[in-house]
Amino acid sequence: MHAYHDEEWGVPVHDDRRLFEFLILEGAQAGLSWDTILKKRARYREVYAGFDPAVVARFDEARNAELLQDAGIVRNRLKVAAAVKNARAVLAIQQEFGSLDAYLWGFVGGSPIQNAWRSLAELPTSTAESDAMAKALKKRGMSFVGTTICYAFMQAVGMVNDHEVSCPRWRALGGR
Repeated sequence: MHAYHDEEWGVPVHDDRRLFEFLILEGAQAGLSWDTILKKRARYREVYAGFDPAVVARFDEARNAELLQDAGIVRNRLKVAAAVKNARAVLAIQQEFGSLDAYLWGFVGGSPIQNAWRSLAELPTSTAESDAMAKALKKRGMSFVGTTICYAFMQAVGMVNDHEVSCPRWRALGGR
């Protein structure tokens, strides 16, 4: 968890595969700890073809059934099905907007929101931006993209800087 916090959490991501990865992992995390997901991350990368949405979009019921037997990932039927459905939606977004990056970063105006929290108790679980993202992604047919999941996603991929002001990463990621 320390390495993830110090090297990855909150760092702006603009790569479509990495953004898709975080959408899937944040959805898989629902009801579980992030530590559980980080421990399974390498296996997720393997079974989801490096999070290539074009490959995942072609998964069929037989492939989903195989995934449900894989202890290396979260074996939840709805979450596995959501990954495929979400991959198909990502392809449509890429077709329409040119990239998943362009579409998702549009919810924050293209650059990270710089918050200035003094304690973890101040952090919200959702915002107007995550509400809008969740609504838009659901409208495009995605699952496991509620506002809380979207806000966690936004934190993870650096759309918001939610490190506390006392954390060295806050300033390193643009906090002033």
